[in-house]
Amino acid sequence: MVKLASIQAIPFRQARDQKEVVGTAGSPTALEEGAFDYRWSATYATLYSTCFETALVKITTDEGLVGWGEAQAPLAPEVACTIVDRLLRPAIEGHTFSGEPAEIEYLWDRMYSAMRVRGQTGGFMLDAISGVDLALWDLAGKMTGQPVWKMLGAASAGDLPAYGSGLGGETTQAKVEHAGLLWQEGFRTFKLFHDRGEADLLELIDRLREEFGSEIRIAVDALWHLRSDGAIEFGRELDRRDILWLEAPLHPEDVDAHRELAKAISTPIALGESYRTRWEIEPFLKDPILSWFQPDIGRCGITEGLRMARRAAEVGAQVVPHVSIAMGPQIAAALHFATVAPRCDLVESNPKVFQVANRFAVEPLTLHDARYQVPQTAGLGVTLRPFDPAALS
Repeated sequence: MVKLASIQAIPFRQARDQKEVVGTAGSPTALEEGAFDYRWSATYATLYSTCFETALVKITTDEGLVGWGEAQAPLAPEVACTIVDRLLRPAIEGHTFSGEPAEIEYLWDRMYSAMRVRGQTGGFMLDAISGVDLALWDLAGKMTGQPVWKMLGAASAGDLPAYGSGLGGETTQAKVEHAGLLWQEGFRTFKLFHDRGEADLLELIDRLREEFGSEIRIAVDALWHLRSDGAIEFGRELDRRDILWLEAPLHPEDVDAHRELAKAISTPIALGESYRTRWEIEPFLKDPILSWFQPDIGRCGITEGLRMARRAAEVGAQVVPHVSIAMGPQIAAALHFATVAPRCDLVESNPKVFQVANRFAVEPLTLHDARYQVPQTAGLGVTLRPFDPAALS
């Protein structure tokens, strides 16, 4: 038994080359010009950062053992960090910790209860909880000398197939060329962002089919901006092209519109990254609406992510973790999660993000022949290099 002596949250921000990363994680569309680091998408009404941003969480025990976690915080990581510092530390700092999975579940529930009656049951609050949750799992694994996947009951873990998320470039030709590079690395499944117009996206799908033949699998991420009155027509265009899934087609709050779309088209609906708890995702599981469930472990944590995945699997959904802007703890957590989650045999991959994450890892995570190697060392299997957060801004 140890005591959770201190909990520290660290905002991480690093500049990105916007021209290089447009069409990939964190910058799926071109951004409007502006004076701020946060800018509107040129395609739909959402803010994106011009930087790589995330929130790291460090838990240290009274014996000096350290667990690292991370919250999905692609904008304003200081918000999640402030929540950790002001609201979550009082809930769990000083707590005696055995490292048992049941105790981590108890602490997740304790953190969630801290603000639930005040309406803070999603968004930044849950992102912050998730960062602490990942740090607790990392710490527990180190205390017991086991990788997290083993703590969660898996007998073994080897590698996991990855899909390429987003294609860089501003033109169809540039995106096809980028796909060719990923094809040489072993990728056969690709997700395309609906980052321009519908005609452009359909042309890109057709070009990729011509270039790579029947072996290629293509999913589409609509980035929440299809119009309710045009979504069905667009979905039927995807039906004719045998699309693996249609992700985030409509506003995430609109359950009825998703239900209508799911009934009208044969392309499976994929959802998950917008929802952080089993209560948020439940309305989409009742009919069910979704066929692919995509929890973001930096937003729901391993603890709640597994609760959600088990529920989604009960209604027949495939599970594939969402991986966006992330450092090593978040990526590694997704791999441990994917090893034990039901009906899960695919993990998202963002090569540009992966490169940044590995620059700050003592032992780099491995992705070879489009397959992630699941960490085998204790905890999440990620040790971060020392860095000065202020020097990164």
